Amino acid sequence: MSLFQPFDPEEPERRKLLRPPLPQVPLRLVLPNLVTLLALGAGLTSIRMSVEHRFEFAVALIAVAAALDGIDGRMARFLKSTSRFGAELDSITDFLNFGVAPAILLYVWALSELRSVGWMAVLTFTICAALRLARFNAALDAPAKPDWHASFFVGVPAPAGAMIVMLPIYVEFVAIPHGVLTAPVVFLYTIAIGLLMVSKLPTWSGKVIGRRISRELVTPLFVSGVLIVAFLASFPWETMTVLTLCYLACLPLSLRSYHRYRRAEGEPKEAAADATGDGAD
Repeated sequence: MSLFQPFDPEEPERRKLLRPPLPQVPLRLVLPNLVTLLALGAGLTSIRMSVEHRFEFAVALIAVAAALDGIDGRMARFLKSTSRFGAELDSITDFLNFGVAPAILLYVWALSELRSVGWMAVLTFTICAALRLARFNAALDAPAKPDWHASFFVGVPAPAGAMIVMLPIYVEFVAIPHGVLTAPVVFLYTIAIGLLMVSKLPTWSGKVIGRRISRELVTPLFVSGVLIVAFLASFPWETMTVLTLCYLACLPLSLRSYHRYRRAEGEPKEAAADATGDGAD
């Protein structure tokens, strides 16, 4: 009798119907989930850094978790090791990393000055993140949609929401000191970003990035990537501030692009809003 449960309790039963069970679990099935667990560790450590008032490290660890979240899903698809177990683990990890950790960080940093009122913003943001991830899980079994829907999320995805909700922290790290109005502004901003995550606003998806691009865009893409990394290494908070503002400025553009696709498809407005593809957060 084995001391531990199988890696995926349902997997042996499914495999019996297809082929004899493997004596060992292939490493390619474990690697994506290992990356997910590393992201979970980064999120948990970010909470510790927040409690210890080491805010720079807390923000950096949430950014690391967001980067790892973008890697694990692509790795699973590349290695053909996607599973329901991995999807559930990724969803739980996303809730902690992008729903709980940034909210705790904002509360310790500024919202605690408002006491119970500040905690209401924390609850709102965290609940919105949970609702968004639950909506994504429910959409896993949704019928197939036109290919262009893969270019859009419904609402702001959880990793992006976690990064842009920390904009007030970036701004303080850059130049603006902590003042009397900081907590009230952060209160309103946190609630606004939480509502954007559960809204029906179409936002551009990063899932299609990395599939195929025009030959003319290869060199500009390389140069842009190198410049962004260089600026992040040299001027992290200024770069994060600019990137966040650019993302927020692109939200109306993504809505316009979505409606252009919808008109070309001849899709009714109500049906289009319900059918917009919600990608993995």
